[in-house]
Formats: sequence, structure tokens, C-alpha cells
Amino acid sequence: MEMGINISEQIYQATSAFTQYDKKLAQQVIDDDQRTNSEEIFLEKEALKLIALQQPVASDFREIISILKASSDLERIGDHAVNIARETLNTSDQKNDVKIEKQIGKMAGDIRKMLEQVMDAYVNRDERQARKGAEKDLKIDQQYIDIRKAVTNAIESQETTAERGSSYLMIDRLLERIGDHIVNLCEWVVYNQSGKIVELNAGKISPELLQN
Repeated sequence: MEMGINISEQIYQATSAFTQYDKKLAQQVIDDDQRTNSEEIFLEKEALKLIALQQPVASDFREIISILKASSDLERIGDHAVNIARETLNTSDQKNDVKIEKQIGKMAGDIRKMLEQVMDAYVNRDERQARKGAEKDLKIDQQYIDIRKAVTNAIESQETTAERGSSYLMIDRLLERIGDHIVNLCEWVVYNQSGKIVELNAGKISPELLQN
């Protein structure tokens, strides 16, 4: 749970740094990533120690596996947040598009709410809540498509530069990938409780649900 809270803050800081052109904050996100890596290593060591010393039964073993998988997904989310921060350091604030940046901020906020719901489900072992959390990824996927369209139109109309537009597209893609990793977390909650490996990514199961 602590790792999830830290990751949520990373997402907020990284996207805020990008939309506010705050290179100092972006560098802080990059520097703080070592904490996320350390948390994953700690959880791995503790999980492996339990396997070696406690000889867990099937239900306990599922929990250990879900911890290992979930911590790996959280670490990947942290990597994406760092990549957003790095993009902030590499771009200028010339000819920015306020409307697109507002969309990016909204998408990041929705992702953080989704992550917080899933972490609650994880701690409370609530399979139903995890499944409901995964459903929210469809909205994230739609936002990804909408932002991509907006960026393409802005470049064509010269409302923003190709360089800035390329950055918007990269951030859009990184946020969409974060959403996918959060869906993975939902799937590990379901696995922990039921022993079943399920696919909860609605955008993959039924791509026709998205408006291209």
C-alpha cells in the first residue's frame, strides 16, 4: 500500500512537471525513483524469505505470487512516471496547447483515482472492487484516443509545433500504459482471491467499445 501511495505521487509530480514546465520537479521525480526500486527489492526479498522459511500452502503461495507480480507492475508504473519526467527535461515550452495539457492533467488524475481504488481492493482482498476498478481503464483508453486526435489536429493547424506535439503523444502513450499496469494489479487481486488468472482489460477484449 505504501508503495502504491508513493507511485501515485510520482504520477502526479511527473505530469505536473510536464504541464507546468517545471524541470526542477521533473528532476526530483527522477531522483526519487530509487525509492521505488528499493521498495520492490525489499518486497521480493521478504516474499522469497517466506517461501524458503514458511513453506506456504496453496492460498499463501498465491498471495506471495500476487505480491511479487503487483510490486513489479508498480515498479513499471514508476518507470513510466520517470520517462514523463525525462521528457519534461528534453522539451521546451514553446507553442504549448493549454487545452491538450488540460486533457493530459485530467487523464493523469483519473489514473490516480483508479490506482487508489485498486490498492484499496488489494489491501481489503476485495475482488469485486478490483473488477470495478479495471472497468475504468476503458475511460483511460478513450482519453488516450481523444488526446491523440487533438494533438494531430493541433499540429496540422499549426496551433502547436511538431516537437511539442511529439511530446504530447509520448506522454499520452505513457499514461495509457500506466492504465494497463493498473489493470494488471486488478487481475492479481482476482488471482489472489480466486486462484484464477483472468483478462480484465476491456480495451483488449472488446476494442469495438472504443470510439476511434
